[in-house]
Amino acid sequence: MKISFHGADRDVTGSCHLVEAGGKRILVDCGFFQGSRDLDDENAAPFGFDAASIDALLLTHAHLDHCGRIPLLYKRGFRGEIVATGATRELARLVMLDAAHLQEEETRRRTRRNARARGPADGAPLYGTLDALNACDRFGRVVVYGQPITLAPGVVATFFDAGHILGSASILFELEEGARKRRALFSGDLGNAGRPLLRPPADPPQVDAVIMETTYGDRLHKPLAPSIEELYQAVSATFQRGGNVVIPTFALERAQELLYVLRQGRERNQLPPAMQVFLDSPMAISATEIFERHPEGYGPVVAELFRDGRDPFSLPGLHFTRETAESAAINRITGGGVIMAGSGMCTGGRIRHHLRHNLWRPEASIVFVGYAAQGTLARKIIDGAKQVEIFGETIAVRAEVHTINSFSAHADQAELLAWRAQTHAERTILVHGEADTMRAFADKLGGAKVEIPALGETIEL
Repeated sequence: MKISFHGADRDVTGSCHLVEAGGKRILVDCGFFQGSRDLDDENAAPFGFDAASIDALLLTHAHLDHCGRIPLLYKRGFRGEIVATGATRELARLVMLDAAHLQEEETRRRTRRNARARGPADGAPLYGTLDALNACDRFGRVVVYGQPITLAPGVVATFFDAGHILGSASILFELEEGARKRRALFSGDLGNAGRPLLRPPADPPQVDAVIMETTYGDRLHKPLAPSIEELYQAVSATFQRGGNVVIPTFALERAQELLYVLRQGRERNQLPPAMQVFLDSPMAISATEIFERHPEGYGPVVAELFRDGRDPFSLPGLHFTRETAESAAINRITGGGVIMAGSGMCTGGRIRHHLRHNLWRPEASIVFVGYAAQGTLARKIIDGAKQVEIFGETIAVRAEVHTINSFSAHADQAELLAWRAQTHAERTILVHGEADTMRAFADKLGGAKVEIPALGETIEL
């Protein structure tokens, strides 16, 4: 029995771990690398294992850094079963198809640019729409939280609610080879308890080894209620100055949570009645429709809204802008708008256009409500850059910049420590965190056996 590590190792993106037991090779996640490195090369690099040899892939949740390379896995020979919750299955299909479309679009753009420069064509995308569709066909059993499924003799998996995004899961492996038995728990990404939409992470079982994320392993989140108030104040103050509020938004969970919070603010008269809200993300719009189909995944307050026939994500003045022309028209609005667009780290998508039009305006505000990896445009702005480059143009940063971390979908240090303590694990293996953060978290574990594997490393169970 062994686990090898092929992504999100001393890093926060590209989650990919391989479990070998009972003669089977089972992958946990297969995500995209994101951030400041040469990502084209990193995502195109060999996986570190033969894709065709993988018997099954268990998907913890549908964020791009956990599912984004599954179509590439298929393209390179994977024909096994993908196992996930029902909500993750729907959301992952949306995310993978969107990623394929963006890659095809970027390849066409580079090819046109090179042709104008009389240079060579820029090659094929990492994967295309057909690869994503074929990967979606590999989804098999739909799992239910708490119900074990047998993947092979001696290999049983059970999914537990991770409370991170809709459908997210921690995964328990019960492994048996001859007289040897081991229980290993993958945390997936753990949610921040007390957020308005989802239930908190389920209590984990007791195990021999835990492989856990450490995204915020070195810090605590602020309480949510003051952060919501801070958001309302930022919106009101910006409108009084005559500007727009631009919110770089992750399409899954963050967009829906913000819609819910803005709806509450309007109902309680804590936000201007003339406020116009633009959800300028085709993927976030589709994700919101998927969220509305899975009321079983929510906490009691939101579940009751669904039972009463009330849409928790709808509010007066809300506009869904799918088309490019509709998105471009938003830039003619100079004040009174809340513009939510992807990507959350500002690495691509429509948000860069809105930053280009608003970042230099002192009456505007940019509000960050999620994690920003080192080297991303979002992190540069958060860290106080006086100017940034967008689409080859130098843009001055004159807008007010707000960072409201309590909206994070990740557990903070205290929550991670409490969750890990409940596992009573003899071995703690840290993944999905920046190296300094992992070391800070490891220091909090006292005398526990802690391992921080490097990319490509293998650990025997």
